[in-house]
Amino acid sequence: MSGSAPRGPVDASLTPRYAGIATFAKLPRIEEVPAADIAIVGVPFDSGVSFRPGARFGPAHVREASRLLRPYNPAQDASPFALKQVVDAGDIVANPFNLAEAVEQVEAAATELGERVDRIVTIGGDHTIALPLLRAVNKKHGPVAVLHFDAHLDTWDTYFGAPMTHGTPFRRASEEGLIDMTASMHGGIRGPLYGKGDLEDDVKLGFQIVTTEYIEEHGVPATLERIRNRVGDRPLYISIDIDVLDPAHAPGTGTPEAGGLTSRELLRIIRGLADLDIVGADVVEVAPAYDHAQITAVAASHVVYELVTAMAARG
Repeated sequence: MSGSAPRGPVDASLTPRYAGIATFAKLPRIEEVPAADIAIVGVPFDSGVSFRPGARFGPAHVREASRLLRPYNPAQDASPFALKQVVDAGDIVANPFNLAEAVEQVEAAATELGERVDRIVTIGGDHTIALPLLRAVNKKHGPVAVLHFDAHLDTWDTYFGAPMTHGTPFRRASEEGLIDMTASMHGGIRGPLYGKGDLEDDVKLGFQIVTTEYIEEHGVPATLERIRNRVGDRPLYISIDIDVLDPAHAPGTGTPEAGGLTSRELLRIIRGLADLDIVGADVVEVAPAYDHAQITAVAASHVVYELVTAMAARG
């Protein structure tokens, strides 16, 4: 973006954080600025879930929890909203009664938005939306390295014969050639699987795994080394299911698994990737009906903030 300095969040010394419309971090809406660099957009959709519903209310919940975010990020020594024009682009409408149509709507809207801004961070919604988002990113960047933080692989084939659900997006993305199969990885995987074949299929689809157990035993620095060696300098898409966090840190989600990451560990990992070429990201599966005191939404809002900071600081 060129021209005038970026317009930042509403000044909390003039307007209380709890007042007004809850855009993400009290940022301007996309229609309020002449041009934008980074857009935060919601996808209130959860028709692809296999257990607890409710992630359709995630974008609004995360926006509410983001009211307390401040302009300067000391952990990354950057003021992201001063470096780039960051906006809230509202929500993408997705048909709740027709999953296939919803996927098409998300792809079309993300493609259009991607023509107006350099990078998009999406708040879900369930993980089904990662497939159309990757389709949109692919149109700009070709196959991308995918770094997927989740308790689950999300490379299963079908549920009840349905090929598009929140447990299948990365299998479909691999089959469609949307990912770089030499540079993609899961982080934070844990918990029971249907069988050992799930892991074997995952390798064939182009993913390596850093388990929660590895992160606990070896720590964040070793985890970052493994991720960075895998991703290299490829364009990187980061997809974060909030259930990568332990239920103690993210109870408000649809398919919780014990033994997850702390919010501190996840934030440290994201900061350690800030110099990579992050071309897009999503944070999904926040289900407020199961949240308490905004624990999950606060964690998700900070994850989005770190992703935006990383994008803005790199340029």
